[in-house]
Amino acid sequence: MSNQHQQPGFYARYLHSQRLPLLLLAILVFASIGLQLLNPQVIRYFLDTAESGGSERALVVAAILFISFALVQQLIDLAANFVNLKVSWSATNRLRSDLVLHCLKLDMSFHKSHTPGEMIERIDGDVNQLGNYFSQFIIRILGNVLLIAGILVMLFIEDARIGFGLLVYTLFTLFALGLIHKPATRHWEEVRQASAEQYGYTEERISGAEEIRACGAEEHALYRLHHFMRDYLEKARSAWVISSLTFSLTHLIFVIGYAAALAMGVYLYLKGEVSIGSAYLVTYYITMLSEPLQGLRAQAQDLQYASASVHRVEELFSWPAKVQEPSGEIAQSLPLSALDLKLENVSFHYEENQEVLREVSFSLAPGRILGILGRTGSGKSTLTNLLFRLYDPSQGFIRIGGANISQVRLSELRQRVGLVTQEVQLFEASVQANLTFFNPDIPPDRIEQALKSLNIWDWLQSLPNGLETRLAAGKHGLSAGEAQLLAFARVFLKEPGLVILDEASSRLDPATEALMERALDQLFINRTGIIVAHRLKTVLRADDILILDNGRIVEFGPRMALAKNPVSRFAGLLQTGLEEALA
Repeated sequence: MSNQHQQPGFYARYLHSQRLPLLLLAILVFASIGLQLLNPQVIRYFLDTAESGGSERALVVAAILFISFALVQQLIDLAANFVNLKVSWSATNRLRSDLVLHCLKLDMSFHKSHTPGEMIERIDGDVNQLGNYFSQFIIRILGNVLLIAGILVMLFIEDARIGFGLLVYTLFTLFALGLIHKPATRHWEEVRQASAEQYGYTEERISGAEEIRACGAEEHALYRLHHFMRDYLEKARSAWVISSLTFSLTHLIFVIGYAAALAMGVYLYLKGEVSIGSAYLVTYYITMLSEPLQGLRAQAQDLQYASASVHRVEELFSWPAKVQEPSGEIAQSLPLSALDLKLENVSFHYEENQEVLREVSFSLAPGRILGILGRTGSGKSTLTNLLFRLYDPSQGFIRIGGANISQVRLSELRQRVGLVTQEVQLFEASVQANLTFFNPDIPPDRIEQALKSLNIWDWLQSLPNGLETRLAAGKHGLSAGEAQLLAFARVFLKEPGLVILDEASSRLDPATEALMERALDQLFINRTGIIVAHRLKTVLRADDILILDNGRIVEFGPRMALAKNPVSRFAGLLQTGLEEALA
C-alpha cells in the first residue's frame, strides 16, 4: 500500500467539518482518563488510612469519592460515545456522497467493467468498515494512548523501577502490534475485493432471474456462486488467522509482563519499601494497563480492515473520468434553437484494435430528422452515446450547434440534447418526481402543459393518483410502453434542441405506439431529431437516412431520394421489410 493511504490526511479530510464536536469529544476523553487515573489514588488513600488506623469519617469520604468518580466517569463515557458516533456518521455519510457523485461522473466504460453489486459493496461495505473505525478512532486510539501514558507516569512517580519495566513492556507490545499490521492489511484488502466480486455476481444473477429460470440455468448459477463464496471463505480465513495473532501475541506478552510487575511490587512491599496501599496501587495500575493495550490490539485489527477499505476507496477516487469538463476559457455555449450536427472522421473503440465506428462523417441541418439503420452491432447505439458524451471519440470531432461538444459543459450539453433509450429507468418516487428528476423548480402547471402537448395527459390522469401516483423501482406497475411515454415527457420538459431516440419504440404495443407517434409529432417540432429504429413506421418520419454496417457509413442521403433509387440499400430494406432485413 502506498504511503498516501497510510497518512492521516484521508481521515482529516472527512473530520475537518466536525471540529467543534471533536473538541467536545477530546474534553470528554481527557476527563474520563483523569478520573480513571484518579480513582486508584483514592483506593490507596483508603487502604493506607485503614492500615494506619485513620478516622472512620475519612474512610467514608474516600468511599463516597470512589463511587462518585466511577459514576461520573460512566456518564462521561456515555456522552463521549454519543458524540463520537455522531461524528462518525456525519463523516462517513459525506464520504458516501462523494463516492456516489464521483461514480456518477465516470464514463460508461467504467460502469460496463464494474457491476452495480460490486459498486454497492465498495461504496457501502468499504465505507461501513471506515465508519466502525471513525466511530472509535478518538476514544480507542487517542484515549487508550493517553491512558497508557498516564498510567506509566503514575507508576514512575510511585517507583521508577516499576515504571521503567512497564514502559519497556508497553513499547515491546506496541512494536509487536505494528509488526503484524502490514501483512494483515494486505489480506483484508483481498477479502474486501472477494466480497465485492461476490456481491457483483449475486446482483447480476438476481437481476437476470427470469432468463436463468427460462433457460434452466439455476444449477450453473449456484455452482458459480459457490466458487465466489469459496474464494471469499479462503481469503477471509487467512486474514482472520493472521489478525488473531495480534490477540494471542498481546495476551501472552501481557501475562508475562503482569507476572513480572506483580512480582516486583510484592518484592518491594516485603522489603518494606512501599506501603500496602502503594503495592495495591501498582497492581491496580498494571491491571488497568491491560485494558488500553487490549483496546489498541482490537483497534489495530480495526485499522487493518480500515486500511484495506481506505486503499479501495482511494483507488475508486483515483479512477480517472475520461470524459472531462472543458476549462472555463474554452467552454462554449449551445444556441437555444434546433441544433445542427456535424461529425468529422469520427472513430471509436472500446478496446484497442476493436473499432466500433470507423471514420464516420456526415452533417445534419437544424430541424431535420435523421433515421439511423443498421444490423445489431453496427455501431448505432455507440454513435448516439458519443453525441451525448457518455464516451468521447477515439479520433475525430463532433460538433453540435456549431460547437465542438468536448468544449461544451456537460450539464449544458445534456440539457440541450435529449436521449431516450429502450430501457427506461424509473425511480421509487411519484410520477411527477420521475418526470422532473426531482427538480422542484419545475411547477406542476408546466408539467401539465407539457403532457397535454404530448397528448398523454389523459393517459396519465387515468393512473390511480395522477401525477402523485407512486412508482416503485423495478416493479413500477407500468408497461414498457407506458414507461417510454414518461421518458418522452422527461425529454420534452428539458426543452432540448436535439432529440435522440435509441430504438425507443422497439418494445411498444400497438396502442401505446399510437400514443407515442402523436407524442413524437410534438416532440420534434422546432427540434433536430435522430431516430435509431427497426420499425418502418417510426423511421418513415425521418428526413434523412443513414445506414451503418460494421461501423462505417454505407449510405446517407434524403429519405425520399433513397426510397426512389432502386439500387439504394434503403429501397431494398423497404422492399424486404425493415424489421426482417435488420434482424
